[in-house]
Amino acid sequence: MFKKILIANRGEIACRVIRTAKKLGIATVAVYSDADRDAMHVRLADEAVHIGPSPSSQSYIVIDKILEAIRKTGADAVHPGYGFLSENAAFAEALEKEGVAFIGPPVKAIEAMGDKITSKKLAAKAGVSTVPGHMGLIEDADEAARIASSIGFPVMIKASAGGGGKGMRIAWNEREAREGFQSSKNEAKSSFGDDRIFIEKFVTEPRHIEIQVLGDKHGNTLYLGERECSIQRRNQKVIEEAPSPFLDETTRRAMGEQAVALAKAVGYHSAGTVEFIVDAERNFYFLEMNTRLQVEHPVTELVTGLDLVEQMIRVAAGEKLSFTQDDVKLEGWAIESRLYAEDPYRNFLPSIGRLTRYRPPEEGRQDDDTVIRNDTGVFEGGEISMYYDPMIAKLCAWGPDRAQAVEAMAKALDAFEVEGIGHNLPFLSAVMQQERFREGRLTTAYIAEEFTDGFQGVTPDEAAAMKLAAVAVTVNQALQERASQISGTIGNHRRIVGHDWVTSLAEREFQMTSGVSADGAYVRFADERAISVASDWVPGRTLATFNIDNQSMAVKVDLVGTGIRLRWRGIDVVARVRSPRVAELARLMPKKLPPDTSKMLLCPMPGVVTSITVKAGDTVEAGQSLAVVEAMKMENILRAEKRATVKRVAIAAGASLAVDELIMEFE
Repeated sequence: MFKKILIANRGEIACRVIRTAKKLGIATVAVYSDADRDAMHVRLADEAVHIGPSPSSQSYIVIDKILEAIRKTGADAVHPGYGFLSENAAFAEALEKEGVAFIGPPVKAIEAMGDKITSKKLAAKAGVSTVPGHMGLIEDADEAARIASSIGFPVMIKASAGGGGKGMRIAWNEREAREGFQSSKNEAKSSFGDDRIFIEKFVTEPRHIEIQVLGDKHGNTLYLGERECSIQRRNQKVIEEAPSPFLDETTRRAMGEQAVALAKAVGYHSAGTVEFIVDAERNFYFLEMNTRLQVEHPVTELVTGLDLVEQMIRVAAGEKLSFTQDDVKLEGWAIESRLYAEDPYRNFLPSIGRLTRYRPPEEGRQDDDTVIRNDTGVFEGGEISMYYDPMIAKLCAWGPDRAQAVEAMAKALDAFEVEGIGHNLPFLSAVMQQERFREGRLTTAYIAEEFTDGFQGVTPDEAAAMKLAAVAVTVNQALQERASQISGTIGNHRRIVGHDWVTSLAEREFQMTSGVSADGAYVRFADERAISVASDWVPGRTLATFNIDNQSMAVKVDLVGTGIRLRWRGIDVVARVRSPRVAELARLMPKKLPPDTSKMLLCPMPGVVTSITVKAGDTVEAGQSLAVVEAMKMENILRAEKRATVKRVAIAAGASLAVDELIMEFE
């Protein structure tokens, strides 16, 4: 077994590898850039080596710097995690020459499967079902448009060396094929140093289902079931689960056997993933093989009981697998929600800044026999950098069946506190409540179909609004009671706390009375409906449990001026609890209108403006490209919403902008 492992990565996955290495009694070495000097993975490792400036192109993906860190620390093995150098054959080859073990597959397998064009040809040769497409290299945008037309729209434009959703575009016509080709090429070059592009048919109503494979150096290869990864946004997975609610045992076995056949065809060992597109009739087609550990590997670990990182380490050390295919059993159901630093209310644009509050839910087995796990690489007070992937954490929930796993995830999301940056917690919570998700009717177009106008938050129905109104009155009552107990007040001016309230939230208004009976506290509405209320909330607490009509609710509570901000199950509302007279006067107050920005193009995210495609005096049409902003390694094209004339351009290409900074004005 190895004595010291260097983790050639950062963030959550570096922390994940360190935990398993410590369990095995293996010393660990972290590497870090300027931006990660105080990162969690640096704190957790036994040693840490600085490898350069913040951009990954000058640190984490510079092979010579990783080799220098290996020599400096005497590490005898390297785990690459995912991303960065994890699927770089030159890196694996350099380690081999250095006499250092690569905790991953052999170089030839990385080369064969890392190139998507070559991998599809090999898959077809191995008898694996593949998607129709053009596997040759494409020289320019015009050729891309011609090829796409010959295949038939829609098509998927992909970077040959791509992954993680980068360098991928769907094109529905020739114009989009040309634009998508150039954007994919640019992203591929900046992210992977390889701008080769290929095109394949885009399968409509597709599910993205992948098979986890594991092999040793002694010829043993098996599959560990599947993961359903259909809920994606911009080709980036958001929610994954194992097993898939769609597959039957026959299809699962067929996919698993084809995945194993492909792995054996390239002499694969270590953990790897074979990704498939599955249509509505359960026909499946090979997409690609990821020759590394996947981001979503925890759901497989939760349903199989295996530690995949441990298996990778043991395989790299030359050990045989200690189990066979017949030993692999899938027990229960697991779901993973990726918590991203991106603002769902601003079309999921990246968000950076300091985590002023970061309190994950309690991990481990819960009272209802479900299990919560949170894989993360951040901490309260830490900073989310603009240089790297926006993922903050991977929250996982396991339950005996899918329904229990979904409910466990919903509760865990309610109990997860994140402040200081924009994040997608409300969106994840909203998905957990949707009937379509709970029924398992998923496709890769799920988010686009269910949130056609983007995410605007969850509007509470009547029942949810009443429960939150009861929470608001309970909070208000506690605040009023505390205020009435302030000492030193004038005797004949002592505050008297009333019991009649008018609560307004989410465009609803409730007349309510609070009180206490022999059965405990309650609130009664104007129609005489009464709700029992119990709570552990005290002033200053930002997360509390409210028992409303025997339903336990973990609600985030913040005081916002005279209002009470409540967040629960994706709902984010400000409730105002007033006495009847004050409520009557409040109805007469004029509403402040938001500023008019209809003639301005504002930067929707913090990032770098890489190009401005128009100038003052130009007339632009709806949908026309105006500027490109790069943030967190992704290109974002800003387009005109309607026909207009450019009055002035306020900045130049290369400018670094904050959210809502002016880019240009229109007449």
